[in-house]
Parts: sequence; C-alpha cells; structure tokens
Amino acid sequence: MDQTAVTVAAVHDVGPDAIAVEFETPEGFEARPGQFVKLIATVDGEAQPRFYTISSPDVTDTFEITIGIDPEGEVTPRLRTLAAGDEMTLSGPYGDAYYEDESRVLVLAGGPGIGPAVGIAERALDVGGQAAIVYRDDEPIHEDRLADLGARGVGIEILTPAETLDDAVADALTDETQVFIYGFAAFLDDATSALEAAGADPEAAKVENFG
Repeated sequence: MDQTAVTVAAVHDVGPDAIAVEFETPEGFEARPGQFVKLIATVDGEAQPRFYTISSPDVTDTFEITIGIDPEGEVTPRLRTLAAGDEMTLSGPYGDAYYEDESRVLVLAGGPGIGPAVGIAERALDVGGQAAIVYRDDEPIHEDRLADLGARGVGIEILTPAETLDDAVADALTDETQVFIYGFAAFLDDATSALEAAGADPEAAKVENFG
C-alpha cells in the first residue's frame, strides 16, 4: 500500500519503556503477523520515517505495532504521547519473514522481537496450529499476552541476556517446526548458533534483523 493516513484506535503500556499502538485498518490494507510497516512521524516540521513490525494476529478491523521507547530518541518519546483519534502516515506492508499458516512454529525473539512473536503465536493457535516462543530480554514486555498464550498451551521460555538459547531451542524444535527469528544482529547470531547446535538448518528460518 502506498502512503495513506491511519487513525490511532488505542495505545497501551506493555512493559518498561514499551507501548503497543493499535490502528484502525485502512481500506485495502492486508498484512500478515511478522510483516512490517513504515510509519512517518512529523518532528519539528520534518518527516521522520520508522519501521515497526506488526504484533497483532490479524489486521481485520485494527492492527497493532509494538514500540520500544528510547527516552533520548527523536521519535519514540513523541509516539508515547499518541492517543485515540490521532493520525499518522503509513505505507506497507513489507518483508517476507511472516506467518503463512504453518502448522507448528517456533519464534525466537530478542528484545522488541517479542511483538511479532506473540502475534504469530496467537495467529497459529487461532487457525488450529501449535506454537512455541523462546524470548530473551533484560526487561520482558507483553507479559500479559505471554501468560495468555501459555494458558492456551504455547511453550514459552523467557531468558535473561546472560542465558544461552541452546537448551530452550533444542527442547522446542521438531522436524515439522517452522522457525522465525526477530531481533537485533547479536541476537540473530546467538539464535543461529542455537539452531546449528540443535541440528537444524538456520537457512530454513524466517529472519528479520532489527539492525
């Protein structure tokens, strides 16, 4: 979709320095959990584009993105002040590391990668599939949704930055599992190593590098 106006439906705090922004879905917008969009904020009269991955299981009426707030940043402190009824400019979706109705998924999430992880897991369950999440962060977010997913049978491992991914990844993998990896470069390296240690092919994973 080319640039179009989107309206904020709601804003939720989802953890330390993190918000989830829910938008009304514009006509003609179609996306899958795990794809990302470009949002354009205006700061001091200048357009500031930022990319955020969809963290809702679908985009039927509304869709959600999860934003980590950098108190020293140019854009995210402004986004924290968003309220229902505000408008922004959106384009997309972009990316090919998204859920395509696989029957069993394992999402490896570092930091803000938990946004797409919960969306993918929820979507997988909604269509009758299975899901597992291995999440590493020093200050976990989306804990309410993770608790709900756990109650629905999703295997969830939450690790500190000092903990290795190896055992959790090996325990969650099966031959039929589609692996997704979302996070920054250092986390992607650790996730790749954990897959190799478990005997899986990292090239088969769907990966989004946050930078």
